[in-house]
Amino acid sequence: MIVRGSLQRLSPVLMTALCAGLALTPLLFGVDEPGREILHPVAVTIFGGLLSATMLDTVVTPILFLLFGRKPLERLLTERSATFEPAQAF
Repeated sequence: MIVRGSLQRLSPVLMTALCAGLALTPLLFGVDEPGREILHPVAVTIFGGLLSATMLDTVVTPILFLLFGRKPLERLLTERSATFEPAQAF
């Protein structure tokens, strides 16, 4: 379940981060051009945040779910199976 969820989330997270990162590249590399010296620190901060958030979402979230989500998931599955009644065909 963790692997499946991680693979399903990986594509949208990477597409969002790559689009924003590509949009910031002119501000990251054009430091010497006039007018960009004010926006360069903002671009570096946003790019670093995108990079760290992508890595946290890709690595840390599945690990935390593995550590802390197993018991609640098992409890939810047992409750759901206990209330499940098969349908009768008429």
